[in-house]
Amino acid sequence: MASHAPSLPGLPSPRATTPGARATRSVRHLGPNWYASVMGTAAVATAGAALPLDVPGLRTACAAVWVLSLAMLLALLTARAAHWARHRDRARAHLMDPATAPFYGCLSMALLAVGGGAMVVGRDWVGLPAAVALDAVLFAVGTAIGLVAAVGVPYLMVVHHRIEGASPVWLLPVVAPMVSAALGPLLVPHLPAGQGRQTLLIGCYALFGVSLLATLVMLPLVFGRLVTGGPLPLALTPTLFLVLGPLGQSTTAANKFADTAAGVLPAPYAHGFAAFAVLYGVPVMGFALLWLALAGAMVLRARRRGMGFAMTFWAFTFPVGTCVTGAEGLAGHTGLAAFRWLAIVLYVFLVAAWLVAGLHTARGLFSGALLEGPGPVPGGPRPVTGRTR
Repeated sequence: MASHAPSLPGLPSPRATTPGARATRSVRHLGPNWYASVMGTAAVATAGAALPLDVPGLRTACAAVWVLSLAMLLALLTARAAHWARHRDRARAHLMDPATAPFYGCLSMALLAVGGGAMVVGRDWVGLPAAVALDAVLFAVGTAIGLVAAVGVPYLMVVHHRIEGASPVWLLPVVAPMVSAALGPLLVPHLPAGQGRQTLLIGCYALFGVSLLATLVMLPLVFGRLVTGGPLPLALTPTLFLVLGPLGQSTTAANKFADTAAGVLPAPYAHGFAAFAVLYGVPVMGFALLWLALAGAMVLRARRRGMGFAMTFWAFTFPVGTCVTGAEGLAGHTGLAAFRWLAIVLYVFLVAAWLVAGLHTARGLFSGALLEGPGPVPGGPRPVTGRTR
């Protein structure tokens, strides 16, 4: 069986991986999908800091990983600014490409993840005032970009893109507001008591609704595409893990609402959020585990058929990280050891996936293979949602 994967920004072209290929380190083909590497790195730091384990040096290691994510974000923002300044034709082409445009949601989530990480572990190194200031800026900018992406990308999909089938990457722009919903409560205690705190918390709850309802529209299309169209092309198979993002992040958000509502909202609503965290989080986490098993089986199938490394491997990181933080929150609100062990097991998988994706990405950058333009696809262009034959 052969699979003809489409050309995607960030995937090594066939000519880039042949012996003697010449390295090209231009930012011309640097797409917004690269922000997923920042998201995954920040997730390792944030999720690890909240693990129900007393491991010496773990928090320090997580803080160091957060610093790495901050450095990666700054470097990538600079490179992407150069991309827009020097290669506007490619930047516009990315927006018009249905396979690439959804990744603009990753810019929002990268900003938000690094900002949230500053509040969770970064404050150990930069101090609380600096962490609050950094998170406030990144949260405001990331939320604004996320809302623009949540509206703008679907608009482009309807008006300009020509799409033959659904793809898991469709979830990227609509899950960005859920990341804001989950991380916004970290700033609530640092606002003036009363209207300021209440407005931010209720605003995060509204963002929760924006993302959740949009996900409920998209997810049936994604599953229907799999059932009717067959497996995804090999290089795109890891994107099935993107479905875990809204599931784990919404569970995390529900737990953060419960943690923050006491003392901010009137008692009936605070108690309601506490109950909602469990009544919503437990069944959603159950579905996340079901999807994890399905997506894992599809990845193993693709691996047996020759799937190699691509930038889509970063889909194994941030979405799993949201499930780790979701399980950590449920462990705190239910007191069940099962959720603590689930968080630990998922975190081990997260770290392993991050190391694999990170090492391959570093090697691809050093060789220049990951910055090559997309090569010719055997048999001609294929739609991004084309079926694996």
